[in-house]
Amino acid sequence: MIKMSKMHKRVVAAHGAMLALSVLPAGSALAQAAQAQANELQTVTVTAQRRTENIKEVPVSVSAIKGEKLDVLVSGGDDIRLLAGKVPSLNIESSNGRTFPRFYIRGYGNTDFSLFASQPVSLIVDDIVQENPILKGFPIFDVAGVEVLRGPQGTLFGRNTPAGVVKFESEKPNLKKVEGYYNLSYGSHGTANVDGAVNVPLSDKWAMRVSTLRQHRDDYINNYSDLARTNKTGELDGYNEHAERVQFLYTPDSTFSALFNVHQRTTSGSARLFRANLIQKGTNDFAPGTDLDSIVTNALNFQDLKTQGANMRLSWDLGPVKLYSITGYETVNHYNSRGDIDGGIIGQPGVPFQVQTASRLTDLKQYSQEFRVESKNTGPLNWQAGLYYFDEDATGGSDNFDSVTLAQTSRVVSNQKNKAWAGFGSVSYAVNDAFTVRGGIRYTEDKKEFNTLEHTNVVLTGPAGISESKSKVNWDLSGTYKLNRDVNAYARVATGFRAPSIAAASANVPVTVADAETITSYEAGIKADLFERRARANFSIYDYEVKNQQLTVVGGTSNDNKLINAKKTKGQGAEFDLEGIVSPSLRLTGSASYNFTRIEDPSLYVLKSSTGTVTDPITADGRLASINGNPLPQAPKWIFNATARYSIPVADGEFFVYTDWSYRTKINFFLYEAVEYTGKPLTEGGLRVGYNWAGGKYEVAAFGRNILDQRRITGAIDFNNLTGFANEPRTYGVQFKGNF
Repeated sequence: MIKMSKMHKRVVAAHGAMLALSVLPAGSALAQAAQAQANELQTVTVTAQRRTENIKEVPVSVSAIKGEKLDVLVSGGDDIRLLAGKVPSLNIESSNGRTFPRFYIRGYGNTDFSLFASQPVSLIVDDIVQENPILKGFPIFDVAGVEVLRGPQGTLFGRNTPAGVVKFESEKPNLKKVEGYYNLSYGSHGTANVDGAVNVPLSDKWAMRVSTLRQHRDDYINNYSDLARTNKTGELDGYNEHAERVQFLYTPDSTFSALFNVHQRTTSGSARLFRANLIQKGTNDFAPGTDLDSIVTNALNFQDLKTQGANMRLSWDLGPVKLYSITGYETVNHYNSRGDIDGGIIGQPGVPFQVQTASRLTDLKQYSQEFRVESKNTGPLNWQAGLYYFDEDATGGSDNFDSVTLAQTSRVVSNQKNKAWAGFGSVSYAVNDAFTVRGGIRYTEDKKEFNTLEHTNVVLTGPAGISESKSKVNWDLSGTYKLNRDVNAYARVATGFRAPSIAAASANVPVTVADAETITSYEAGIKADLFERRARANFSIYDYEVKNQQLTVVGGTSNDNKLINAKKTKGQGAEFDLEGIVSPSLRLTGSASYNFTRIEDPSLYVLKSSTGTVTDPITADGRLASINGNPLPQAPKWIFNATARYSIPVADGEFFVYTDWSYRTKINFFLYEAVEYTGKPLTEGGLRVGYNWAGGKYEVAAFGRNILDQRRITGAIDFNNLTGFANEPRTYGVQFKGNF
C-alpha cells in the first residue's frame, strides 16, 4: 500500500505538471525553452573519423575552434600562425612571414625551410591535403570550423600525418535562401581587413557561395642603410593579401550531391625581417638599444605569391552504403621571397660579409584523388574503405646575391616528383550499449624522384639526382567505454609513417636524404559533459616513440639546410580542455598541455653554432655538438589558453566583453641547445569590447591583439652573427560585422 501510494502521488504530480504546462502561454513556454538552451553548451561535432560525430564519441584527442572564438582570433588580420597556442599542444611558426608556416603537435614537427620540405603535421582544407609548405598559409575566412587532431592519423588521412592533422572546412552553399555576411575592420599600422560571403540559391537543385578576403598593412618599419640611422631608404613589413573562393552545390535528389570549389590567393609585401645582433651575447634577451620599429639593411626585401586550386566532392547514397569521390588540384603559379639573411650591413659587429638570398618556386602542381565508401548500418557494425592517389610535381630553388652590386652570385634549381597511393579500411563495432571498438589499417607506397636542374657557381659534391621509394602498413585500434550518460573513457594505440624526404644541394651541402620515419603512439582519455551540460571537459595522456625521425640541421657555419635521422625520439604528455557556462552572461574556456620530448641517439652530432653559447657536449675539435637528450625544436613544454565572455542585455541587443589569453614556455630554435637561441616564454592576450543587436545580426566592436605588447625573439639564423626575428607588435582597431 505504501508503494502504491507513492506511485499514485507521482502520477498525480506528473499529470499536474502537464496540465500546468498546457495552460501556460505559448510565449512563456518558449521563453523557458530558450532559457534552458542558453544554459546548456551546444553539442560540438567533428569529422575526425571522416564521419560527423559528437566530439565526446571520438576516441581521439581533438579540439575544435568555431564560431565567435575563431572570429575573434582572425579579427586583427593575422595569418594562420594566429592558431599557435590556441588549443593544447599546437605550435605554428615561420621564418618566411605570412608564407611557409611550419606546424608542430605535441612537440613533433619539422624546422625544414626547404621548398620541398615535408611535415609530420598535415594541413587539410576541404578534404584536400595541402602538402607543399607554400600551400599551407591560405588565409582564414568564411570557415565553418577548424579541427586539430593530435597524434597519428595514418589510417583515414594518411598523407604525412604521424604528428596529427589540422583540418579546415569552409562554409558550404545551401538551397535555403540568399544569405551571407560582411566584415570590415581597421586598425593600427594601417591594417585593414575586409571579408564577406554571399549564398545564392540558383534553383531548387543548384546553389552558389562566393567568399572573398582583402587584407592590407602599411609599411611601418623604418629602413636605414647606415648605423647612425640617418639615411632612411624606405619602410618595410607591410603586406597586401587577397583571396577568393567560389563554390557550387548541385543536389538533383536525395541520393546524389556534388560540391565544386575554385579558389585563389595572391600575396605581396615584405619578407621576414632578419636583424643582425638582435640577441645579446650570453643571454636570450634583446640586445641593448634594440628598436623593433626600425632596421638597418641594404638588401632588397619583398615577397610575392600566387596560388590557385579547385576541388570536386561527389557523394552517392546507394542505400546500404554511401560512396564518395574527392578530387583535388592545387598549383603555385609563382613564389619569390627575398631578404637579408646576414641581417645588416658591413660595419656592424659580426657582419663580415654581405649576402641576400631568395627562394623561388616557379611551378608546382598537385593532384589528388580519393574514392571512399562507408556503410550506413543501424546495427552495431559499421565500416569504411577507400583508395587514395597523390601526384606532385614541383620546381624551385634558391639564389644568392651580392648586397652591394645586387648581382646574382649563385643559383640552384631543382625538381621533385612525388607519387603515392594508398588503400585503407576502418571498422567500428558496438559490443554493447556501453563499449565500442574501432580499428583501421592502411597500406601506402610513396616514391620521390629528385633532380638538380641548374647549379650556377655551385659545385655539387654529390649526385645531381636521387630516387627514393618506400611502402608501409599503418594501423590503429581504439576503444570507447561509456561510464555513464555523460562520461566516456577511451584508449587508443596508433602508428604513423612519413616517407623519405629530400633536401636540395647548396654551395656547402650536397643533396641529402632522410630515411622514412615511423611512430607508435599510446593514448587514453576522458570526455565528459558536466553539471547538466553546463560544462564540458576533455582530458588525455599520451606516450609516443618515433623511430628514424627526420630532423633538419640548419646553420652552424653557413645558411644551409641538411637532413638527418635520429634513431629514436620520445614524447610524453597530457592535454586538458574545459568549457563552461558560469551564468547566462558569463562563459569561460580553458586549456592546457604538457609536452615532453627527448632525442635519444648518442651517436648524433651536428655542427655547432659559430656565435652562440652552446651548452651541449662538444667534440674535441670544437666543431660538433651532441644533441642526445635534447628536446625537439619549437616544442614548448607547457601551453595554456583561456577565454572569457561577459554580456549584458541592452535595448534589443547586448553589450559584451571578450578576452582570450595564451601562454607558452620557452622553446629551442635549433637541434643543439644554446643560451642565445632559446626563445623566452611568451604571453599574448586579446581583448574585444562591443555591442550586437537585432538578434546578433549586426555587431560593432573595438579590439586589441597582443595587448601587453610583449615582444619576444621567436626565431634565429645561425649564420655569422646573432641574427633573429621577433613576434608581431600590439595591434588595435575597430570592426563592424553584419549578416543578411
